[in-house]
Parts: sequence; structure tokens; C-alpha cells
Amino acid sequence: MRKIAYVFGALVAAGAGTYLVVYLYRWQWQRAMICGVLLLVVEVMLFGLVTLGRLNRIEQRLRDTDRRQRELDARQEDVLTRLREPAVAQEERRFRWLEDPADRAYVFVPVLMVAGVLLSGLAWVVRKVASATAKPAERRLAGRLAVLAAPDPAAPEDLVDLEELPPVGGGPYLGRTSRLATGTLLGTTLVAAMVAALIVGLADLTQTRREEANENKATSVVVQIELRGTDMSSAGKTLAAQQIWESCRHSTSAPLRHATLGDLGNGTYAGVVRPALTDHDLMRLRGCLEDATLERAHLTVVGVGDAEADEG
Repeated sequence: MRKIAYVFGALVAAGAGTYLVVYLYRWQWQRAMICGVLLLVVEVMLFGLVTLGRLNRIEQRLRDTDRRQRELDARQEDVLTRLREPAVAQEERRFRWLEDPADRAYVFVPVLMVAGVLLSGLAWVVRKVASATAKPAERRLAGRLAVLAAPDPAAPEDLVDLEELPPVGGGPYLGRTSRLATGTLLGTTLVAAMVAALIVGLADLTQTRREEANENKATSVVVQIELRGTDMSSAGKTLAAQQIWESCRHSTSAPLRHATLGDLGNGTYAGVVRPALTDHDLMRLRGCLEDATLERAHLTVVGVGDAEADEG
């Protein structure tokens, strides 16, 4: 059950975080705040579950420790009781033959002598076998250590000096070390290139640039409103649309001072903005209009267009 709660909380947190980023990108602040609050609630819930699980494990460990301590105390009391009881049985006598008179040796001494002779003969055989088999091993060891010996002073001068000889066993290990160093260098270079490309890409995407001005004369925005409640009349829709439109006048970089909203019928309205909006301002205006700023009202942008400068 706890794992199901963890999975459910993780999925909800991932969804809330994703929509938080999406709404922030769309400039829909009300929806972003709702997702942020939901994400915070889920994080607190997960933290509470983890804390409760940790406390339960600590409590279980304390109970186990108390139980083991009680069992240990009971065993100690049992042993102490047995130690304090008087001895009621005579201790069993062992090795009775040691208590007999010394003039009666029975068969112990002859058996000991025969065993000593046999062990001496076995040791002599082992020594002979070891001396016979150790000579080839010593010769092989001497051959391996010969490369470490100092050169003979009476040797001819054309012989290679000891310092010019390659290190013993250095060939394979040297090649392996060089390959490992080359692989490490290539991997480090690749990772550094990927990190640099990521940093450059993020810097390019998040860089603040001066936006080009829109050369058109005006921008027209067509919206449609939906109400949920009792006042579903045309006047109620017009009032709600006007409230949302007026609240979004300051969402762009330049205030919408000369922007009117006309009724097209059936809950559809058209607004004309002068001067024409840039792409970034248009995205901010769309996000503000489609955000949940008014209770029981939802405005949807159904069309956007620019009016040419030479149009009447």
C-alpha cells in the first residue's frame, strides 16, 4: 500500500511540475499558481509518508531491542540460578589409568615408542622428496631473477647496459596503461564537449534579445467566452469578456491604451490592438486571456491576425 502511495504521489508531482512549467511558459499565472500549490501539497504528503515510515521502523527496532533484552535477562537469571544450586552429583572420573601406580605402564609406553619410530621415518621420506623436487624450482627462480642481477664488469662493452633494458614485465602492463589513459582522455573530452554544447544551447535559448518591432498597423484578436453558472445571457457574457479584456491590458510590454473589444454575437468578440503586437507580446496576451482570472468564465483565443499598414 505504501508503494502504491509513493507511485501515485510521484505521478501527481510529475504532472503538476510539468503543467507548472507549461503554464509559466504560456504566461498563465493563475493556473501556474494552482499547479505550484498542488505540487507543494504532494511534496508535503510524500515527506509525511517517508517520515511516518521512518518512525515506524524506529519503533519496531525499539520493540525488538526490548524483546531481546528481556530474553537475555531471562537467560542470565536461569544461568545464575543453576550456578547457585549445590552440586548433587559427583563429577565423573576420566583417565583412570593415570591414577594407577607408576610401576604399571601397561601398553602405553611401547605404543608411544613405535609411533615415534614411524613418524621419524615418515619425516625422513618427506625431506628426501622435498630436496629432490626443489632443485628444478630453484633453477626456474634463478632464471627469473637473472634479469635483475648487476652486469658483469668484465663483460664486453658492446653489451646492452642494464639501464637501457626495458622494465621486467612492463610490456603488457605499459600497453594496457596507455590504452586506459587514451580511453579516459577521449571520454573526458566527449563529456566536456557535451556539457559545453548544453551550456551554449541553454544560454542561446534563455538569452534576452531585443525583439524586432511589428511593422503592421494593428493586431486583431478574436476570442470566445464560456460561462458556467446562472447568468448565461448575452449581457453577462459581454460583461465577463470586458472584465477579462480590461484585466489583460497591462500584460504586454506596451499598455493597450487604444484597444477596443467588439461583440460579434454568440459569445464571440473581436479586439483590435494598436500598434501591432510582437510575437512575445502576443504570447503574453494570449496567456493572460486564456488564464483562469475570472470565476466561472473561460476565454479562448480562436484567431489572431495583423492588419497591413496600407489597409484602411
